[in-house]
Amino acid sequence: MKPFHPKTGEFVRVRGAREHNLKDVDVDIPRDALVVFSGISGSGKSSLAFGTLYAEAQRRYLESLSPYARRLIDQVGVPAVDAIEGLPPAVALQQQRGTPNVRSTVGSVTTLSSLLRMLYSRAGTYPARQPMLYAEDFSPNTPQGACPNCHGLGYIYDVTEKSMVPDPSLSIRERAIASWPPAWHGQNLRDILVTLGHDVDTPWRDLPKKDRQWILFTEEQPTAPVYAGFTPAETRAALRRKTEPSYMGTFTGARRYILHTFATTQSALMKKRVARFMTGASCPVCKGRRLKREALSVTFAGLDIGSLSQLSLDRISEVLAPAADGHFNAPSRAATRSKSATRQDTARRVAKGGPAHEGSSDVRRTPDLSEEKRIAAQRITQDLRDRIGALQALGLGYLSLDRATPTLSSGELQRLRLATQIRSQLFGVVYVLDEPTAGLHPADAEALHDALGQLKATGNTLFVVEHDLDTLRRADWLVDVGPGAGQHGGRVMYSGPPEGLRDVAQSKTGRYLFASERAPRRDKRTPAGWLQLTGIHRNNLHGLDVRFPLGAFTAVTGVSGSGKSSLVSQALVELVGDHLGHEPVVEENEGELPQPTAIARTTGRLRVDANALRRMINVDQKPIGRTPRSNLATYTGLFDHVRKLFAATPAARKRRYGVGRFSFNVAQGRCETCEGEGFVQVELLFMPSVYAPCPTCHGSRYNDKTLEVDWNGKNIAQVLAMTVDEAMQFFAGEAAIHKPLSLLQAMGLDYLRLGQPATELSGGEAQRIKLASELQRSQRGDSLYVLDEPTTGLHPADVDKLMVQLHALVDAGNTVVVVEHDMRVVADADWVIDIGPGAGEQGGMVVAEGPPAMVAKARGSATAAYLQQALNPA
Repeated sequence: MKPFHPKTGEFVRVRGAREHNLKDVDVDIPRDALVVFSGISGSGKSSLAFGTLYAEAQRRYLESLSPYARRLIDQVGVPAVDAIEGLPPAVALQQQRGTPNVRSTVGSVTTLSSLLRMLYSRAGTYPARQPMLYAEDFSPNTPQGACPNCHGLGYIYDVTEKSMVPDPSLSIRERAIASWPPAWHGQNLRDILVTLGHDVDTPWRDLPKKDRQWILFTEEQPTAPVYAGFTPAETRAALRRKTEPSYMGTFTGARRYILHTFATTQSALMKKRVARFMTGASCPVCKGRRLKREALSVTFAGLDIGSLSQLSLDRISEVLAPAADGHFNAPSRAATRSKSATRQDTARRVAKGGPAHEGSSDVRRTPDLSEEKRIAAQRITQDLRDRIGALQALGLGYLSLDRATPTLSSGELQRLRLATQIRSQLFGVVYVLDEPTAGLHPADAEALHDALGQLKATGNTLFVVEHDLDTLRRADWLVDVGPGAGQHGGRVMYSGPPEGLRDVAQSKTGRYLFASERAPRRDKRTPAGWLQLTGIHRNNLHGLDVRFPLGAFTAVTGVSGSGKSSLVSQALVELVGDHLGHEPVVEENEGELPQPTAIARTTGRLRVDANALRRMINVDQKPIGRTPRSNLATYTGLFDHVRKLFAATPAARKRRYGVGRFSFNVAQGRCETCEGEGFVQVELLFMPSVYAPCPTCHGSRYNDKTLEVDWNGKNIAQVLAMTVDEAMQFFAGEAAIHKPLSLLQAMGLDYLRLGQPATELSGGEAQRIKLASELQRSQRGDSLYVLDEPTTGLHPADVDKLMVQLHALVDAGNTVVVVEHDMRVVADADWVIDIGPGAGEQGGMVVAEGPPAMVAKARGSATAAYLQQALNPA
């Protein structure tokens, strides 16, 4: 790698940056270079790269737009900085998902679906006498194109007797109808059945079929007298005597209750509960292809657009290759057969990698197109293949166009956006990327580095926030922020070529970058037993057999899309959950319908000693709360103890203040102007909205009367403003508060404020907070901890802290299973399961398993070489 020499005068000059924890930062950063911003989690690197540089670039661009246009754009606000000179226009590629939406797909994010719809509209083969369809007619997200039966979802929801009554040996009184509401509402429905003359004490399976069908599926809603607490005999006697009832109740059938609740409830918890009893199946009308019949009757290369969208990008490129090369021919014999049979046979052959037409050596030629259609087809297919090629170069060829974006990892989503930018061929732009290697196997990261090099070679600047040491070594320029996190960070420790960081003693990054800081080697543990999964079918896992050692630390590895998360986060979690009697995991997307479990459910068997596992804890990276009212203190439970301390003070007792008075969610204690938010939104029309501290409480969230009560000289708002470090000292004598704080500190989260809103936390921070909350419980040594990429977003120094906690769990007799790409973590595991060898349908198999040293020598493993390097660093 040639030494980088920045050109004189071609710098971005930042003066007086004060965003978040930045301390009047002055720094010069070269243009036309790969610049990596490093530092431990919370040090302020994102505040500099995104909060300052990108925010200012966007602000300057938006200033050139009309006021009306600015009102339509979500603006990031004005950064706290004195001056920035030499800043080109910027494009941000962040890991933020936006609002999850099951209708958002790989095709829509990359705009490939729009091109494909145009291809079918302009160059598709139409049935005789069918008029031409517009591009919108081929979209499942428009009324013109959506299947009328499933409304473009591809699947339908319903409920069955089996889903509502999982155990027919129970009677209605014993809650055989599990889908009915719990508590009083469920008892009310059972009492009404007694009044209506139904037997609630006979096992469900022994009731007459006619009665079972009516109770579950009736649309009738009869009103009947209810005699609360009466036995069936007493109820019958009361009816004969016409005794005054406790009240009149209205009956609702079990199916009607589920569907009505699912459609109307505002409670996410209630919606999630009833979704468990709903079954999802592929739509019988469109066969899961989401479109109306007329759109599916149009073909290209022998395939309808729905079938083509279900193929991987690699296969789609092959299907379109002949048309892109200008090869067209007359209809083959297969094309003259019945349309539906031909489409099904063709889709089956193409999905397996075979020719589109039987007996045809020239694969997938498109039959009988007019000259006009041939020109359109060749132009569009060439563009499609070029765009797909950019995705293939980033290792995403295994994805299908109809893959929903909520099912993608943040790394996959960011690479999709990156491929779009590479295709745009912009010049002189600053690309700001947020940990682009997150969720990437080292082999996939190679393709990413090539893509970044391509962007730089075309005259662009790359500002990358990153922890990956290999990316840091490849940088032209490093900006290391620190030395600590939060208030202990916010300073630029070093700005220059990577090699110069070696001499910065205070930099935690330098210790790892130059291998002076290595984790101590441990003796590998001997398994206490085995947890075996056999015949696993889930996504690209087809009949997989695999075993996990108990009482050990297991790392599951493999390239992106190989099936790691399908095995661990889905199959393992679901089957162990079934074994332990947990409720099924229901996938849900905010603002969308939860996925019924039957749509995607693991099949297979689990074998484990009866008493080997008693608990399972799945520690994911989902937010710990969806609103600013959820914060670090409330989630960990320590705030309950804090409020009890305040309520027990003489001042609080004298005023008769209870524990609720010290909650900012309760009307008595909170500031009424901002309703406990601490800030108010100021709408400035075409300028970005400004959030200002509440003029009444000045950001404290509480009213004056509440703030008059203090504990050891601090009021409740001042306690919430403390960092974990500060609170450790302040509550040193309070064991119930000190324990969760010490765990948070051990996880490297000492810089977070107790009142830090959940919405400000990264996925990695949320995951560590969840783990710290779990570790507060007494350890019994019989639990399974499952973590999906726990090192995402973590500096190597923070990774070491996390590993200390995870190994402590195993030493206490628990089992830890992690999906992981960080080879330092994998090398420190007791057991490694490598899934692959490739992605998508080229993966889903166990390539190698055993201790790290054994897997590092495995042939055919994409992980082996990188693991070998981690075991024996230079």
